[in-house]
Amino acid sequence: MNKEIIKTDKAPAPIGPYNQAVKTGNMVFISGQIAINPATGELETGDLETETKLVMENLKAILAEAKCTFENVIKTSIFISDMNNFGKINEIYGTYFQAETAPARETVEVANLPKFVNVEISAIAVID
Repeated sequence: MNKEIIKTDKAPAPIGPYNQAVKTGNMVFISGQIAINPATGELETGDLETETKLVMENLKAILAEAKCTFENVIKTSIFISDMNNFGKINEIYGTYFQAETAPARETVEVANLPKFVNVEISAIAVID
């Protein structure tokens, strides 16, 4: 198996034994992203909209490093700490995709997330 590690300083560095993304063949598997500002290394959870946007921007930076865009994403997984926040998260998330070509996804409420954030999103993309 040919496995290429994808990493960029435009997204948060991994906190533990994992990588930002792994490419194998024409598939890119992106680790769950939280609202860590890659420029400062600080967590930004002041409000849900800002937090969600930073998560999506971190995904966007990793996709760009893998020579992809959100159009290449075929599957996302969204983990949230409170299902009552789904509407706000979904609104921000939706601005990164076109409705006609949006990926498959699941959204799951969990008891806790790393650093007790409100949202974490991972993605799988296919390079044409």
